[in-house]
Amino acid sequence: MAGRPGAGRVRARGSIETLPSGALRVRVYAGIDPVTKKRHNLIDTVPPGPKAWREAEKIRDRLLHEIAENRNPRTSATVDQLLTRYLDQFDGAPTTATTYRSYMRNHVSPFIGHVKVGALDAEVLDSLYAELRRCRLHCSGKRGPQHWSRHEHECDRRCTRPHVCRPLGASVVRHVHFLLSGAFERAVRWRWVGINPVIMATPPTAPRPNPQPPSPREAARIVEESWRDPDWGALVWTAMTTGARRGELCAIRLHSVDLDEGRETLWLRRAIRKEHGVLVEAELKTHQQRRVALDSETAEILREHVERARSSAASLGINLPADAFLFSGSPDSSTFPIPGSVTQRYDRLAARLHIATTFHRLRHYSPPNSSPQASTRGPLRAGWGMVEAERRRSRRIQRGSPRRTNEPPRLSARECRSVRGQLRCERRTVLPSPHRATPDRAPVSAREFREAERDDFRMSNQRRCRLDHSDWTITEQSVAIES
Repeated sequence: MAGRPGAGRVRARGSIETLPSGALRVRVYAGIDPVTKKRHNLIDTVPPGPKAWREAEKIRDRLLHEIAENRNPRTSATVDQLLTRYLDQFDGAPTTATTYRSYMRNHVSPFIGHVKVGALDAEVLDSLYAELRRCRLHCSGKRGPQHWSRHEHECDRRCTRPHVCRPLGASVVRHVHFLLSGAFERAVRWRWVGINPVIMATPPTAPRPNPQPPSPREAARIVEESWRDPDWGALVWTAMTTGARRGELCAIRLHSVDLDEGRETLWLRRAIRKEHGVLVEAELKTHQQRRVALDSETAEILREHVERARSSAASLGINLPADAFLFSGSPDSSTFPIPGSVTQRYDRLAARLHIATTFHRLRHYSPPNSSPQASTRGPLRAGWGMVEAERRRSRRIQRGSPRRTNEPPRLSARECRSVRGQLRCERRTVLPSPHRATPDRAPVSAREFREAERDDFRMSNQRRCRLDHSDWTITEQSVAIES
């Protein structure tokens, strides 16, 4: 019987091969790999057994069905290749891209960088997150010295410390999860994979916010110490009462501050951040501008600060432009302060006062006797509709904020004891030694020396230190000498 014209043997899709071990290998052609430009085959192996051939045929039919429905991975690319391509097309902030690249280099590539994107599942990701929460240096678990650098170096005393495992923070692990999730969402749209395995993984729970701002007593000491430099004091005061971030404070310009009576507001529109290693003006972290109502004390401080800047510029024959930076250190206020320098100066100030705090925590400061909404730094400052509420909040903050004063600066307990010891030593130098005679008098006994010292403290001392342990202030007063 003659067949149809052109009819012949139909080539079966997929193949089943017998390996030397007796196992069966199923191979199905899935097209050209879009990354490597080579043939892409789906391969699976069936262990030997009496029903191995039937199981291999089922696997071949399943792979063919996935290819027909476009649910098969179209590439044999690895996780490293996917992340590299994803970050090359990343449209977020440059600092975020730099951070994601460091996460990929330090925490993803060493573990799952070589895994094919089609073979990654939730179990592998949960194992990765557990490893990141065990040790941030990914040690082997053996005890040994902790080297100060991962690169080749000459060991010195810094490498003699014993290694102590420290886990990565929950926030960092969640950022790694977000990086992988965004990359695999893009891979699904590119049809590299059929599903996103990251959505089935379980990252750590987000930690609850715990900013730990300085206490009212510590805030008062910080403000009074900063007033040694009026310009620096104005910046610290503004950060405390407005809750602005460090980069936002550095980017404030004169035309962003309205100091008219009854309309005192601060318009936060730009921030200073680092892009590709260079500090530039950019949009805010939240991508939303906001206006902050100023209390009367903060408005007065900023008026004095602007007047000082204009007087300094006028002495050099410079007219301060409207787009000058508010807290600039240059005579013409044409340059913004460096955010890193602001942090370093604040850290040195806190170290002198023996206060464990940071500049970022200062924006979360909530004065006493203020409502809980006073510490909220969010959408309430979005527009003019909330300006009146902001003014009420600013008045509450003003009632609880530390006041400027012309009194001598407050000293810590250690500084007070040091001053008291110095004054005591000065008094002893003018008294005769009980064990040594002087040309004009004979040696005195220890009892006579103590009586002379007590009389000198009462009658002859012109300076006396009075310590007030409630706020650790020190003052000097004259003591009337009575006959």
